[in-house]
Amino acid sequence: MINSTRVLYFALLAYFDTGVFKYLYFIIVMSLYMLIVCGNLLLIVVICMNRSLHEPMYLFLCSLFVNELYGSTGLFPFLLVQILSDIHTVSVPFCFLQIFCLYSYGAVEFWTLAIMSYDRYLAICYPLQYNTRMTSNKVAVLIALTWLFPFFEIAVPIFLSSSLQLCGNIINKGFCDNYYVVKLACSDTTVNNIYGLINTCLVIFGPLSLILYTYVKILKVCYSGSKQTRQKAVSTCTPHLASLLNFSFGCSFEILQSRFDMSSVPMMLRIVLSSYFLTCQPIFNPLMYGLQMSKIRSLCKSLIFG
Repeated sequence: MINSTRVLYFALLAYFDTGVFKYLYFIIVMSLYMLIVCGNLLLIVVICMNRSLHEPMYLFLCSLFVNELYGSTGLFPFLLVQILSDIHTVSVPFCFLQIFCLYSYGAVEFWTLAIMSYDRYLAICYPLQYNTRMTSNKVAVLIALTWLFPFFEIAVPIFLSSSLQLCGNIINKGFCDNYYVVKLACSDTTVNNIYGLINTCLVIFGPLSLILYTYVKILKVCYSGSKQTRQKAVSTCTPHLASLLNFSFGCSFEILQSRFDMSSVPMMLRIVLSSYFLTCQPIFNPLMYGLQMSKIRSLCKSLIFG
């Protein structure tokens, strides 16, 4: 039995010898990361610098863009190092730090999308009472909760996993994953499994329930409302729904390839699918909201072109 104190590093098996192509992969991944940083940072600056955008909807968007930077930074620099490295290992403390960053990124993303749907629900269903229901103090509290609550709920499984006794150190993936660490345990994982189920409900089904409730209410108002109400709902809800579907799509890929045997799928495709929600979502959101919302689009143009 290998005691957890003797496991000093984890070996990542999702990498293979790409020869001279590793420099091409490095350039591609670096370009993606720079695109994510520049796109999200541009929109954060635009929202922060223009007082006309200091409204709840745009402040929630700003929080979303900050989370994209947070999540991608937890993955991309690590990937860049691994692509150029000949030895694909990661220390145990860094592995758990990466797990915390990536899992909390996913939780913050879901809860931010849920709060954004609640904001649209108030704006469409209660337009005359919107300013009294969505005050600046309430916005600040909601943004704080979308960050603090996920950080707390993700810290618990990380603590439980770090105390496990491990019988191996091989992770068949391109980055650290708590599910794979727990599978390496040779001690009892009942508590980990129970909390993992509870945590899944909190992170996924909690936000999705709120989103489903708000959109049912929005659809009812649109069905019985005026044409202007329906146009407002479509223009503000379309990018949100697209972002939600894209992120859910990526998370489904991650869950499927983690829980089921995917050995018949090419390794490169498995790496791409497992990191989809960490790569495509941070690119997709700035493009979707930047192109869809005319106010953001015009301010971006004035900032870039003067």
